[in-house]
Amino acid sequence: MIKLLAVDMDGTCLDGRSRMTDRTLETLRKAAKEGITVVPCTGRNLGCVPHRLAAGVLRESKTEDDKKNQGLFRYAITSNGAMVTDVKEKKTLFQALIKQEDALSIVSACSQEKFGVAAHVKHRYFAQGKLFTSAGRIVYGKDAAAVCCVRDMEAILVRSGCDVEELQFYFPTSKGKMKLKEILSRYPQVKAAYTGIYAEVFSAEASKGNGLKALASYLGVEKEEIACIGDGENDQFMFDESGLKIAMGNAGETLKMQADYVTLSNRHDGAAEAIEKYILSI
Repeated sequence: MIKLLAVDMDGTCLDGRSRMTDRTLETLRKAAKEGITVVPCTGRNLGCVPHRLAAGVLRESKTEDDKKNQGLFRYAITSNGAMVTDVKEKKTLFQALIKQEDALSIVSACSQEKFGVAAHVKHRYFAQGKLFTSAGRIVYGKDAAAVCCVRDMEAILVRSGCDVEELQFYFPTSKGKMKLKEILSRYPQVKAAYTGIYAEVFSAEASKGNGLKALASYLGVEKEEIACIGDGENDQFMFDESGLKIAMGNAGETLKMQADYVTLSNRHDGAAEAIEKYILSI
């Protein structure tokens, strides 16, 4: 019997245009109503959890539809496992952060490259430069409403006085990707998950798997009682901590090979299909 369902967001619960469909949202609500602990498990920070999911949970309900989300989720694994939060009690259950001096060193080392730069600090999302921030708001819409545009990321990190949940670097070319990999190879204290256009950089002690393991221990849930759904290379870590592993149809072949089941793609409500088929009792 599944007691905890960990679901990735981008590429899994969100479609190709970064939207959560009615079917996916309603299926997650059904899982929660059956007593399953639904846990967003994402590379996003807490402030940028998809707005349709967050309404009524992280943000005030404004419509009758939003009120249906009340009780949908209580715990969130964010910034690739750097933070595990009880959002009801506003309590941190687990954290594995990049030390401030390391984050500053990495950002400084990348400053001569034409990278877009963003950072997660204390559940807030900072993006450097108006052009980069505007592009993000166009792509992510309401999900990017809480993004803070800053002129100088190094100055913000110094001013915060805090360790960092995650850094993100967006590269315009494959050459930029290779350059970023070369820079990050000098920092064994961090690791990175790459897509074709950006990398999420987080503490070597952070992963979706470590976050999920910490939450399961806190809740007293056994590995065999955990299901997860994902599509990216950063999701393989939560696969390691789950009894039921489901890969999206748009996932890479490595993740598909590790999965118990492969569902439809995120363009065809694959996450909802999987929950209905393998997790819900009816």
